Amino acid sequence: MGELATLFGPERVAVVGATDRDGSVGRAITANLLADFEGDVVAVNPTKDEVLGLESHDSVGAVPDVDVAVVVVPPPIVLDAIREAAEAGIRDVVVITAGFGESGSEGARRERELRELAAEYDLNVVGPNSLGIMNTGVGLNATFGPENAQEGSISFMSQSGAFVTAVVDWANDRNLGFHNVVSLGNKAVLDESDFVREWGEDPDTDVILGYLEDVVDGRAFVESAREVSQDTPIVVVKSGRTEAGASAAASHTGAIAGSEEAYEAALDQAGVLRVDTVQDLFDFGSILAGQPLPERDGVAIVTNAGGPGVMTTDAVGDSDLSLASFTDETVERLQEALPDEANVYNPVDIIGDAPVERFAEALDIALADPNVGAAVVLACPTAPLSYEVLADAVVELQADHQVPVAATLMGGSSAREANERLSQVGIPTYFDPARAVRSLDALRAYREIGQREYTEPETFDVDREAAREILESAARRDTNRLGVEAMDLLDAYGIPTPDGDIVDARSDAVEAAERIAPDGEVVMKIVSPDILHKSDIGGVAVGVPPGEVGDTYEDLVTRARNYQPDATILGVQVQEMVDLDSGVETIAGMNRDPQFGPLVLFGLGGIFVEVLEDTTLRVAPVSESSAREMLDEIDAAPLLRGARGRDPVDEGSVVETLQRLSQLVTDFPAIVELDINPLVATPDGAQAVDVRLTIDQEQL
Repeated sequence: MGELATLFGPERVAVVGATDRDGSVGRAITANLLADFEGDVVAVNPTKDEVLGLESHDSVGAVPDVDVAVVVVPPPIVLDAIREAAEAGIRDVVVITAGFGESGSEGARRERELRELAAEYDLNVVGPNSLGIMNTGVGLNATFGPENAQEGSISFMSQSGAFVTAVVDWANDRNLGFHNVVSLGNKAVLDESDFVREWGEDPDTDVILGYLEDVVDGRAFVESAREVSQDTPIVVVKSGRTEAGASAAASHTGAIAGSEEAYEAALDQAGVLRVDTVQDLFDFGSILAGQPLPERDGVAIVTNAGGPGVMTTDAVGDSDLSLASFTDETVERLQEALPDEANVYNPVDIIGDAPVERFAEALDIALADPNVGAAVVLACPTAPLSYEVLADAVVELQADHQVPVAATLMGGSSAREANERLSQVGIPTYFDPARAVRSLDALRAYREIGQREYTEPETFDVDREAAREILESAARRDTNRLGVEAMDLLDAYGIPTPDGDIVDARSDAVEAAERIAPDGEVVMKIVSPDILHKSDIGGVAVGVPPGEVGDTYEDLVTRARNYQPDATILGVQVQEMVDLDSGVETIAGMNRDPQFGPLVLFGLGGIFVEVLEDTTLRVAPVSESSAREMLDEIDAAPLLRGARGRDPVDEGSVVETLQRLSQLVTDFPAIVELDINPLVATPDGAQAVDVRLTIDQEQL
């Protein structure tokens, strides 16, 4: 165990605010501790001589060797109680009392003081506004819930205390056990990252489950979960889904990378399995705790019912699993073992008159097939079939073959005892076969998480001072938006850009064009921090021949002034032509999320980027392997690989650009949003043709 070992494994627990008053929280916590806790329980209440048979003490400091203080006193005296505990050497505190950050300005002030107190004494504080904690290994139930959890290997944290009570009641009815349970409360000190780290070091925790409404420190959570998830599965329900946001966003990336997308990207990057429903949360938790990981994706279905077998086959088709193709030897063995009317191909239908012996033989043959990575045992009640005997056979065969199995014994009371038998040994059971398949797919997904290779982000040699000067010059102009005038910012970080100049006179435009393309055409763009979508107002001219450069300059400036008379016009950019016909227009961008920090975006670019939304996200900093994954994840990936006879683009150049962009936005928190659109990827490399960004001047 780690830093929180004493919190979950105390020898003496003090209830500060213990009472015997009926219906009170202090009584419920004291009674729950007395019911099962293997250690000592201490009552602290200066107004009582005795509480539920325990001697009551005036203060927690008067009792030696207390490991954990559970505080359930009125809000105004909580801080005094915690300080008293801290001065007595108690480092672990569970604050049940509400009336803190969730309750207005006075509560918010009280919560700030609690954090300061915890920092002063180096305390581990759960809550405030918490239901409490459990550790079934030592019988610790320091909650005011109505019952204790059963013992198991799942550790569960929840941002809702009420949800904890419902889950424990539901899980007890289904023989689903927990090791540790934590009601996070307001997360003033300890948060989800702390418990992920703790349970990742806990040999008695096989799976971590969580119900979260937000994440306090997104970066810390990603780092902690990414390390822990390599060995311990983490499954989370994240509530509070919102539409991707940002009607006020100044960039494409800001419009696409809303808070929900940030959570999706961050949890995936952290190796966390995110689910949408409570049912999936515990379905996945049960199978991850009880079954081995599949070595391959092929699923065998063995059933005595044709219709449900088809339903299960459809569910496999909807997943990332596949229906296993049996070897010729397996088919021959099934033909010998089953009646002529049976289907010996997957799904195996042993027909409705099958006794347990036929079921067991067919399952044994299927599990032995080298193409089978997992199996669904699917049965409907019939007179020849005993569910209880079938359950014993499934338990034995799963143990022999060590192939993950999910069972669907359809029925009510007829399946109850068999389901309990299977659940006791970690074989999950479901009425709906689609749930069985989804759970097996969770095993596959976690296997792939464990196979990921994480590499540290590369640090490139860049010119940070030049970049800082460009950003500060924008602040001196009292603007928070930059366009192509910030191309030098990309140059400072080694991101390739076409040759170009920004000019503020007709003659200078002609001179710049002659230098950039003596006998060729150029691109010309209006430069204004106030005009974001230049092409929408005719502020971009492509393929301008040498003889038209001067007139085009005048035309672009006139259009811009007519469109927005009060706009700041910095000039016109004269830029080298980029061959779009041989390349792919992509977008590379960044949006700074309040929880996770800079999110790097990549996808199909151009003027329709927000319509197509073919993009993917990563939390910065982005490593080379993560950047390569981003190229693979977009739907337009075949375009990068040379679709329809085109030459493939230089993916290495795109990958490096994403890494350098990641370093840029990590180095400068003042960059709030950034778009490189298009980032043109060609067989010869990648070039940032256009850029715009928003800065927070206070961060410079």
